[in-house]
Amino acid sequence: MLNQLRPYLRSFLNPIARKIPLNPNIITIIGLIISLIASYMFATQDLIWGAILIILSGFMDVIDGAVARNNYSPTKFGGILDSTTDRFADAFILIGLIYGGYSNWIIGILALHASLTVSYVRARAEVEGIKCDVGIAERAERIFIILAGVILTLILKTNLIEIAVIIVMILGYFTVIQRVYHSWMQLKKKRI
Repeated sequence: MLNQLRPYLRSFLNPIARKIPLNPNIITIIGLIISLIASYMFATQDLIWGAILIILSGFMDVIDGAVARNNYSPTKFGGILDSTTDRFADAFILIGLIYGGYSNWIIGILALHASLTVSYVRARAEVEGIKCDVGIAERAERIFIILAGVILTLILKTNLIEIAVIIVMILGYFTVIQRVYHSWMQLKKKRI
């Protein structure tokens, strides 16, 4: 869903990316470290810094690709590294929220499982030659939902993060179903 904003985002990010002299893989690792620190902030119940660091980590996740496209040529290893660090970042953030007491541990683990499975189905489908970027809750949407839960918790002084994590879990599993169905339909068409 938020991926539809990428062309507009690129026009804003490309001029910034051209001025960044760092290797995009270093930016990817910096983003991962920032998400680990965000997790620590959530675990210690510092929601303000956790939210700021999620935003910064998300920016790093977007800018690394822009730097790769503008200053280097994107590499297969860069794509693998980016996808891998995204999974770790998702896990760090949810673990921090669970440890901080903002989410029931079983709900948080199911949300993490759903998030990882969304990515797994896409990767597995792509091995079979199927473009599988369909679904209601890709990574950007899931992070946005958690961030919204954190911000609303700060504003309203009541824990809405738990609801955000539940939404991430439900939409994550729904996206898994969408991707499995899409893959099935694409494979069915190939057989004809």
